Amino acid sequence: MKKLLSLVFLIPACTFAQMNHSMSGAMDDVPKKITSYNFPLKKTQLAPGNIYQAKKVEYDLYVTDTMVNFTGKRRHAIAINGQIPAPILEFTEGDTAIIRVHNMMKMETSIHWHGLLLPNKEDGVPYLTTSPVEAGETYTFTFPLIQSGTYWYHSHTMLQEQSGLYGSIVIHPAQPEPQLKEYVILLSDWTDENPHQVMRYLKRGGEWYAIKKGALQSYGEAIAAGAFKDKLKQEWQRMPAMDVSDVYYNKFLLNGHETNEFKDAKPGEIIRLRIINGSASTYFNLQYANSYMRIIAADGINVNPVNVNKLEIAIAETYDVLITVPDTGTAELRATSWDVTGYSSAYFGNGPVIKAPDIPRLNYFKMMKEMGGMDMGNMPGMDMKNINMPNENSSPKKEMDMNSMDGMQMNGMGGMDMKMDMPGEFNYNMLRALHPTTLDSSLVPREVKLTLTGNMLRYVWSFDFKTLSAADKILIRKGERVRFVLTNNTMMRHPLHLHGHFFRFINAQGEYSPMKHTFDIKPMETVTIEFDANEQQDWFFHCHILYHMMAGMARIVSYEGSEQNEFAKNGYKILKKED
Repeated sequence: MKKLLSLVFLIPACTFAQMNHSMSGAMDDVPKKITSYNFPLKKTQLAPGNIYQAKKVEYDLYVTDTMVNFTGKRRHAIAINGQIPAPILEFTEGDTAIIRVHNMMKMETSIHWHGLLLPNKEDGVPYLTTSPVEAGETYTFTFPLIQSGTYWYHSHTMLQEQSGLYGSIVIHPAQPEPQLKEYVILLSDWTDENPHQVMRYLKRGGEWYAIKKGALQSYGEAIAAGAFKDKLKQEWQRMPAMDVSDVYYNKFLLNGHETNEFKDAKPGEIIRLRIINGSASTYFNLQYANSYMRIIAADGINVNPVNVNKLEIAIAETYDVLITVPDTGTAELRATSWDVTGYSSAYFGNGPVIKAPDIPRLNYFKMMKEMGGMDMGNMPGMDMKNINMPNENSSPKKEMDMNSMDGMQMNGMGGMDMKMDMPGEFNYNMLRALHPTTLDSSLVPREVKLTLTGNMLRYVWSFDFKTLSAADKILIRKGERVRFVLTNNTMMRHPLHLHGHFFRFINAQGEYSPMKHTFDIKPMETVTIEFDANEQQDWFFHCHILYHMMAGMARIVSYEGSEQNEFAKNGYKILKKED
């Protein structure tokens, strides 16, 4: 696997200039902007013999309780080095990371390095791979960086991530490549409620969040929409209001703000955005006002460039895209929540604002009619309560012919040819690896079949009807070729993440299927992933909707014959209590 990854980690190198943001007192004013960094445009511009010398890169992260005010209401939050989001951690492939996490709180915490390939004991899942960072203690992470790309980090302790404990990671390749201005775009969601209160409310199965979002359908509205029979059926089956997400959020943030201005983006300039969905439970649709977005990397790995006019990013995914700053004016990049209850924006350029298009409000009655044609009482895998339907705009799109698409052309348009096929709405079949990703065909794969299941009445999420606390480990053996076949028998989408591995996400590209560490699976969909079992010990596999993971949708992938991590020996039962 690591040999395979060396073929696909080809992301441009750069020197990152990061602003130092401080938080005084209650941190009412969080950082507004992430500055740019540059890397050389043409190889002829590189200094002779410019070979990167690996080094030790050290960070001190101070985790503290604080008070914040994102909405006009102050509430408790968790910050790192006095800021939300946490600091951007910058490295170069080949470096050794030395990160000291100082826990200044009165409760334990943890940090997971999402998407990084590192030793098991550095992965940061408390009671499974790494010791929790106890109150008042310091834990030092030390690991080599064998990859490049856009990644992030977050707490894996209870619901701390929802309170602000997340940040971005940028790893530049050892070999410098073309120069473009870059910005990190870190998306997140914010609730003024204590996340533990949110979880308790979800367990009660109420409809208050649906009411606040305008997702509750009245009889009057149903009659006006010609959906009276569907409304009656919904009530008869004790199915509450249609909705596409569980939680009502007060704000959606981009780099810690609703709006960010990047005035140093020059007219006509092509810039690179490193986009991270660091939210707890929100999918985002991204649209750019000036033109299309050109996807060049997914989950940190370069892909064959493809143009899209709308990019849907699941929770915990990352995408690198290129956009063009308008010749005149300021263009909006808008990240709209999947339930269309709000958005955050970034503005590039100077002058009159060019707004991104609005996404229409969800048609809940259309969704109700679609649900009316399904026998929900007999659906395997679901106890129908708090049904969540997909966005009507998220149906599969016509596949693009990617087989004849050339790689990125570095000529014209200021050093970058942005001309490609007409852009459409993004779907996974558009992702094509730069090199074949096929695994050893001489090995018969160990196939693991998992069904995503849920009990909506009790807000319990699981695999094969078993929560983490009730499930056995998924056993694999080092040297095997492993294939997971996952079927989502719930009416919600789930972003799934496997720690410590990249896998082939099998799509229409066949042998060029992309490598990922996180993927979305839609209701009633079956997805296949496969990977080389080249690690050891135990690794976490879970839904990255925070509240689903905490409600039980997680498993442990365990290497047979491998000595158990010392932190898992006595702590595994504690980990399993999370649901």
